[in-house]
Amino acid sequence: MKRLIVLVASLMVAVPVLAQVKPCEELKSEIDAKIKANGVAVFTLEVVPNAEVKEGEGKVVGSCDGSTHKIVYKRGVAEAPAAAGGGSSQAQPK
Repeated sequence: MKRLIVLVASLMVAVPVLAQVKPCEELKSEIDAKIKANGVAVFTLEVVPNAEVKEGEGKVVGSCDGSTHKIVYKRGVAEAPAAAGGGSSQAQPK
């Protein structure tokens, strides 16, 4: 009986931790696909370290790399692609 309790307790602790560690580019591409599927033509997704997330500068739509970064969504904003992979993703109007 003790073994069962220990096993269940350890699984309850380990499963959420494993589920939260997702690479930022993978999560960003999933969110990008969902936004495009909803018909949004012009938007920006940006991966930002937690410390650099600013209030009112877009909506946080995801957390990645073990909650060390956030993915910020801005609708209707089309910026020039950043050189050296600055973390922006844009959808082009159809």
